[in-house]
Order: sequence, then C-alpha cells, then structure tokens
Amino acid sequence: MVAFVFVVLGSAKAQVQPPRPLSVYVNPAQPLSFGAFYQGPLGGSISVAPTGSRSSTGDVVQAGFGYSFSPAMFEVEGLPGTIVSILNGPDVTLTGSNGGSMLLHIGASSPSSPFILTTTPPSRTVVNIGGTLTVGSPASNPAGSYNGTFTITFIEQ
Repeated sequence: MVAFVFVVLGSAKAQVQPPRPLSVYVNPAQPLSFGAFYQGPLGGSISVAPTGSRSSTGDVVQAGFGYSFSPAMFEVEGLPGTIVSILNGPDVTLTGSNGGSMLLHIGASSPSSPFILTTTPPSRTVVNIGGTLTVGSPASNPAGSYNGTFTITFIEQ
C-alpha cells in the first residue's frame, strides 16, 4: 500500500498597493538659472547640467558678479517602485528686460529618466533638470534679465 501525504505549511498571498498618482513640487528656491555671462560678437550658448556644473560655447564668457547658477529642482512623491519618465516640453523663448530674446532648450535630468522611486511618502525624490540657452550677439541680446516659463511632464508608469 502506498500512501501520499501532502502537507501545506502555509500560504502566501500578495496584493499590489493601489495606484497613487504622483505629486510633483517645484522648489522655488532653486529655479533653472544660468547666472551672469556676457557674449562676444558671434554669441554661442551657455548650459547648466543637472549636476550643477556650467559650461559655455562660442563667444559666451561665464562671469560671476555675485549671480548664482543652478539646475531647476523638483521634488517627486509617489509609491516606492513607481517608474517615472520625464518628457521635456518644447524649446521656449525667453524675453529680455532690455529687449531681445533667447531660446531655452530643456536638458537632461538627475536622476536620468526613466528612474524608479525608492522613497516612501511623505519623503520625496529630488530631480534636477538642466538646460541650454542659445545666446546671440550683443545687439540681438542686450544685457539684462531674461525670463520665461517651460513645461516638464512627469509620467508615472
């Protein structure tokens, strides 16, 4: 006679947490800022990386003059394990306080897109985003402050 004995020691069930929409907060203390610079007759570009470094090309010369530069800082809150992708909006025209305009191209992010949230709410993941500013000649881009608004879309997957 052969006897079969099946023993179930326990069972495990798992349930996925219900979806929770992302919350994205703009840090007003750290906007995308290129700091002070000046340009020669040919112009060029100035960039701020998401890591906070700054570089320039062409006749654009980086200056200090007490003006800081920084990537834009956002804070993202969502469930751990959520995959987040960033979709940059179109290039934006910034208008100058003394006339002129410059073209802003939104750049890469840190962490790089896509990334996985590892923080548990209410903790947030800091996301820095850089950009590049195309600078023309002094006649087309006179000294002054240039301002504008750009769009970033955070996509939860």
